[in-house]
Amino acid sequence: MHSAPGAVALALATMATMAALAGCASPPPEHFYSLSSGLPAAPQAATGTAAERAAAAPYFIEVLAPSVPPQVARSQMVITSGAGRVDLLEQERWAAPLASELGQALSLALTARLGAIDVFRTPTPEHASIYRISTSVQRFESAPGQYALLDVVWSVRLAGSPKVLTCRSELREPVAPGYDALVEGHRRALGRLADAIGAAVQRVASGGAGC
Repeated sequence: MHSAPGAVALALATMATMAALAGCASPPPEHFYSLSSGLPAAPQAATGTAAERAAAAPYFIEVLAPSVPPQVARSQMVITSGAGRVDLLEQERWAAPLASELGQALSLALTARLGAIDVFRTPTPEHASIYRISTSVQRFESAPGQYALLDVVWSVRLAGSPKVLTCRSELREPVAPGYDALVEGHRRALGRLADAIGAAVQRVASGGAGC
C-alpha cells in the first residue's frame, strides 16, 4: 500500500520543521569559576618613591607556577563521580586553566597574609631577600556534595641559599551540593595552604626550620 503524495509531503515538511527548530535551540550556558574570587585583598601599598615602597615590604616572595596532574590540567572542571571514575564538565569551567588559577590565587593569598610583594619575573632591589615558593599538586579532587581535596608538596627557599624547606599539605574540605559550594571548598583549602606556606616563610626568615 502506497502513501498518498500529500501525506508524504506533510511528513517531509514536519521533519524539516523539527530539524530547523533543533538547529535553532540554544546550547546550554557555560559557567565560569575563579579560585581568586573572594580572597582577602593585599595590603594597600605605602606611599613614597618606588625604592621607599620596596623597602617597606616585609617580604619579597616569588611564587612559581604550580604543577598539576595532567588529568585536571585543563579549563573544564573534572569531578569525581565514583570509585575510579571522573567526569569532564564542558559547561562548568575555570576562568583560566587550573594551574593558572591555583598560582594566581596562592600568590594573592600569600601577599595578603604576609604583606609581601610577589616579584615573580619582576626586577627586585639589590640585595633583597627573596623567598622562592614552589608547589607541586599531587591531587586536586572535586566531589560535589562531598568534599574538595588539595594535596600539595611545597617548598620554601631563600634565593641564593642551598637550604630548602620541603613540606606536604593534604587539605580536605567538606562541601554542600552544587558547584558554587565546591569551588568555595577549594578556596578554603587554598587558604589553609597559604597559611601553612606563609608561616614557613616567616620561620625561614627568622632562621627556623621544620614544617
